Amino acid sequence: MQSSKPSHTGDKQKSSQSRHPVDDRPHHPDDDRRLLRVILAVPVVLLTLASAFFLWLAIITRPDGDWDQAAYGGIELACGLAVVSAGAVGALWLAPSVRRVMRWPWTVPAVMLGVAAVVRWVSSGS
Repeated sequence: MQSSKPSHTGDKQKSSQSRHPVDDRPHHPDDDRRLLRVILAVPVVLLTLASAFFLWLAIITRPDGDWDQAAYGGIELACGLAVVSAGAVGALWLAPSVRRVMRWPWTVPAVMLGVAAVVRWVSSGS
């Protein structure tokens, strides 16, 4: 009958070639959070920049008078696009897998831009 224990002849060689303790850990899915955060940051940042651009367009557009419906339409369109792009950031963040990787401060700028766009839209007075 053979013993189920491994032979102890190579134990001294194994101890001299000890591996780092991190290498012995099993791979955990949350270890990839940094890479996933970088990947998810791309659409969040791009949509936030788009929202900022459309809000900027809405702010710098000035109607020549009460009769200038084209300027009022441009303000409404720019505000609507700013709200949509800010809302897309919020919708992306609502996914549980995204919330686990990216915390709420990532969405604060987009939400603030969306609120500012709504304020501009309401105050445009068309």
